[in-house]
Amino acid sequence: MVLTLLFTLENDLKTKHYLEQSTAEDLARKVWLIIEDNWSKRPKDYSYQQPKIYGVPRGGVSAAYLVKNASFIGCSVTLNVDKADYIIDDIIDSGATKKRYAETNPDKLFLALIDKTDEFCEYLGEWVVFPWERAEDADAPTETIEENVTRILQYIGEDVKRGGLLDTPKRVAKAWGEWCSGYNEDVKQHFKTFEDGSEGCDEMVIIKNIPFYSHCEHHMAPFFGTVTIGYIPNGRVLGLSKFSRIVGVFAKRLQVQERLTTQIAECLMEGLNARGVGVVINARHMCMESRGVCQQGSETQTQKLLGIFKEKADTKAEFLRVAS
Repeated sequence: MVLTLLFTLENDLKTKHYLEQSTAEDLARKVWLIIEDNWSKRPKDYSYQQPKIYGVPRGGVSAAYLVKNASFIGCSVTLNVDKADYIIDDIIDSGATKKRYAETNPDKLFLALIDKTDEFCEYLGEWVVFPWERAEDADAPTETIEENVTRILQYIGEDVKRGGLLDTPKRVAKAWGEWCSGYNEDVKQHFKTFEDGSEGCDEMVIIKNIPFYSHCEHHMAPFFGTVTIGYIPNGRVLGLSKFSRIVGVFAKRLQVQERLTTQIAECLMEGLNARGVGVVINARHMCMESRGVCQQGSETQTQKLLGIFKEKADTKAEFLRVAS
């Protein structure tokens, strides 16, 4: 459920590829040829002469019927995976669905019209919209974020018609749009630098304890804390408010703390052509505090040092002492 929500959120970040019906049928014929070849190598003492295929709900059901229509020797679609010889899906994206079925049905071949785990797949980096997923408005996906939130509520056992939850899907969609707004921001727009005022500024500029909020990409759980940034100018200084904005651009994405630290530091080093940059992040992770080990109150610290901050031991020590 959560993966479905994530993929829907990423819809706006990828190039949409609307498959024509004829293209989907061509893909189904290729799947059928794989089935036909595999079926021809099986023992002939079966109680039936046609393969049975099962479509993974929901998109795989439409894909299965396309494969059935493309079959030459004929096949049948079953609604019971235990009675199927082959499992059909419309797309293999992360591979999680395929893995799940492989664990429960290791003897059944799992096939899809599009397999993005194949490095040669022509649809890598695109959001594929199948003919059966189109709404009347071609730009509006049939399955909205709100619908996926509703499915999550149902999955955890909630009554989606309960008064307090009626507007929850809409609120969650809006919240995730804000929490992940960094994907749609160009960090370069925040580099408002000044040469006037930087004269003689060859010592550290340190901005301490910038608050940030982000979500880990492993559980989509919040992690939050403070960022301390130090840099030594090289003829230009950055407006102080811009540091918070730059932190926000990278924090408002699905992240890991290590990458977040590196992205902020490398962005500032390149954008300012600074003599050196140091970034220290201290954060608490709800994926560790509220689930799993449930270890409350611990903090994780990450550091990234570039330029003179890394090359000179005394500069490094000075920055880390102030940042602590």
